[in-house]
Amino acid sequence: MSFVITTPLYYVNDKPHLGSVYTTIICDVIARYKRLVGENVIFITGVDEHGLKIQRTAIEKRVEPMAHCDEISEIFKVNWKNWNISFDKFIRTSSKHHEMVVNEFYERVKGSDDIYMGVQKGWYCVGCEEFKDNPENSKTYKCPIHQRNLEWKNEENLFFRLSKYQEQIEKIINNPTFIEPIERRNEIINFVSRGLKDFSISRTNVSWGIPVPDHNNHTFYVWFDALLGYVSAISSNGTDNSLEMSINGGWPADIHLIGKDILRFHAVYWPAMLISAGMKVPKKVLGHGFLTREGQKMGKSLGNVLDPDILLSKYGNDPVRWYLIKDISLGNDGDFQDKRFVDIINNDLANTIGNLLNRTLSMSRKWFDNKVPNIEKISSENKLKYLAKISVEKYINKLDIYKLDQAANEVLSLAINTNLYLNDNQPWLLIKENDKLPLVKEIIYDVLESTRIIGLLLLPLLPELSSKIDIQLGSMYQKEIPWKDQLRWGLLISNSTLPQPDPIINKLEYE
Repeated sequence: MSFVITTPLYYVNDKPHLGSVYTTIICDVIARYKRLVGENVIFITGVDEHGLKIQRTAIEKRVEPMAHCDEISEIFKVNWKNWNISFDKFIRTSSKHHEMVVNEFYERVKGSDDIYMGVQKGWYCVGCEEFKDNPENSKTYKCPIHQRNLEWKNEENLFFRLSKYQEQIEKIINNPTFIEPIERRNEIINFVSRGLKDFSISRTNVSWGIPVPDHNNHTFYVWFDALLGYVSAISSNGTDNSLEMSINGGWPADIHLIGKDILRFHAVYWPAMLISAGMKVPKKVLGHGFLTREGQKMGKSLGNVLDPDILLSKYGNDPVRWYLIKDISLGNDGDFQDKRFVDIINNDLANTIGNLLNRTLSMSRKWFDNKVPNIEKISSENKLKYLAKISVEKYINKLDIYKLDQAANEVLSLAINTNLYLNDNQPWLLIKENDKLPLVKEIIYDVLESTRIIGLLLLPLLPELSSKIDIQLGSMYQKEIPWKDQLRWGLLISNSTLPQPDPIINKLEYE
């Protein structure tokens, strides 16, 4: 069995923004954790390349749509590599392979008698690529999300019989584990309770899309096409019978991690389409909130958009990851505050974790010939051992239910307690007394061992910082040994050589 996790397939109208970086980092944490506990992970990301918005963007740039898509999709790929994202599959919906899967899927849905020709009338948002029910402002017809005028559409389209699946969708969304958090689930339950309406799955005025078989001038509606990217990605290395290869290769997805603005497509339309095609529905749709800056919505007109490329080059990967993971409760809205960001990184990573490692390494090297203290027997009665055991258990429990901020706090809690243990025992005073040398050895060993475990716990959260801690401790992490087994107390090798201490993270300056 595979564990399949997906980001949204990002729309190629522009390069990645902070919201897409946030989503992808969260998926990366979960994917890394699942690999560490022995799961066969398929981490899917990619780009959604079709639709009217892309067609118009290409016209404005005076380039072919494919040339525009090639450019932006490459920017996404490079970005994810720069952010050290451990994706397994990167799908482009303009690929021939994806088109083949869409056509196979369409034939299945058509075989269920769920496709018919009808007329679509309504107000359409090109930015959302969807029709809007009862626009909020009936005079200007603006999209509440994009704040742009809606366009009136009146055309002949192919429709999908969504209404046929009312009862089945109600049953799926009432499963408390299907949509999280509960606020998102309640929104969807409320939407579905008003009655599901059939929706159009083709367009006649959009040339930049996958042609609908046997229907001249019709291309598939971008959402019908894009959602299938999660499926086609699984078999993206295959050739023949790709839909079946995807089903056998890992479908259904275990988690779709998405922004709350596209929840309806993933939690209502997508499951109904899958049921129609005789396929299983995803196990979970996790809708996260929006990011603001200093309490304000980010926008180019306000001049407060945070460029993730600048953040990365200025502060590095780990600080941004830590802030987004620890300071935002997954599912809730988050706010990026510059001073809070600097304070959290300096307090948590530089002062609490970094300083703990640096000063303990310095003491151990100075007093014990550049080595870990030589301990003949690990004490069974040990306060720090007990605290580490509790932190590890809580951390694993929190990551198992995707409470990433709480898992991060468990790591920080262990680091704080380890610092307190060091300060309470004051080995720098005890070392001056000859008869206290065995006790000093135990104290230093215990603190280094706790720091080793902290480094291992950081592995899915901050892989780069975790690696630095491991190197500073003499490279103790062993990939061939199960990660959970390495979280046991007492595995730090006595009398092993310690490298010269080197700060694992620099303090940030608030500007």
